[in-house]
Amino acid sequence: MSKQVIEYAGEPIGIAVPDEGALRFIAVKFHVFGLDQRRYATLGQLHGAIHSHLSSPERLAA
Repeated sequence: MSKQVIEYAGEPIGIAVPDEGALRFIAVKFHVFGLDQRRYATLGQLHGAIHSHLSSPERLAA
């Protein structure tokens, strides 16, 4: 797999890049910076993490 743009609700929010047999997420939008540089085994896991992160009321606390 090569680099892949990751979108959520039609908006590009980051990219996934191959990294030692996994996918590293690089955030490009502020609201997903909490996931920046994390590694995931599959795109499905990455998308699940994004959904959970954006659905969490804790992410709005600052």
